[in-house]
Amino acid sequence: MIADGHTTYPPQERERRVGFFTDTSVCIGCKACEVACKEWNLLPEDGLVWTGHSYDNTGGLDANTWRHVAFVEQRVGDGMRWLMSSDVCKHCTQAGCLDVCPTGAIFRTELGTVVIQDDVCNGCGYCVTACPFGVIGKREIAGDGGMHKCTLCYDRLQDGLEPACAKACPTESIQYGPLDELLERARGRVDELHEAGVEDARLYLADEDDGIGGAGAFFLLLDEPEVYGLPPDPVVPTRDLGEIWGAAFAAGAALVAGVALSFLGGSR
Repeated sequence: MIADGHTTYPPQERERRVGFFTDTSVCIGCKACEVACKEWNLLPEDGLVWTGHSYDNTGGLDANTWRHVAFVEQRVGDGMRWLMSSDVCKHCTQAGCLDVCPTGAIFRTELGTVVIQDDVCNGCGYCVTACPFGVIGKREIAGDGGMHKCTLCYDRLQDGLEPACAKACPTESIQYGPLDELLERARGRVDELHEAGVEDARLYLADEDDGIGGAGAFFLLLDEPEVYGLPPDPVVPTRDLGEIWGAAFAAGAALVAGVALSFLGGSR
């Protein structure tokens, strides 16, 4: 998967694209990833009040929560089971947030990840509506009024360290590394689960032909994406911009040609 803007880096600066593989089949819901993310990135506290819907006390991703562990309680036969998944920014191959940012605050790094520069963001919020996953938010309380989301610990990566959430995960549910290697490992894991009788195991956002061109953070799920609060068929709103602008240019050119012909015909 070649991310938009990744190839604009000179060959000597561009590095292998990296990302996250989150294997929800081994997530135990400990929230170590949430805590590690907040500690490293100095994110404000939140989630101190239970939602009342489950053991999930943060509710979703926003400006202050860049890793969110979802708890899904399901009835299976005569018993119950928990589905747990640590959600995060998807660092899309085709990133709508990057496309619409008017200030250049959002950029694609040499590692293929998507980062917001706090000192350049003007808080306009265009990126919020352009994200099909709702991961970006504005830090209103005790904040700078800018937009914030997961950076995939870009500062740690520059020093050769793995992201804080992956480092803290005790079950290796969150795995970090070169994206092509993670994809191969994930497909092997799905095969293992199928052989073990877990027929519902499937990969989410690992297909480069989907509506976002695949993601830099993809997941192994044990049920439909909607069960985890994820969109089943996400599409980046700016995916067809090239075709739209091409059609608009063609229509404009045809209009100009028509006016010119009418003028020439009338002048005879």
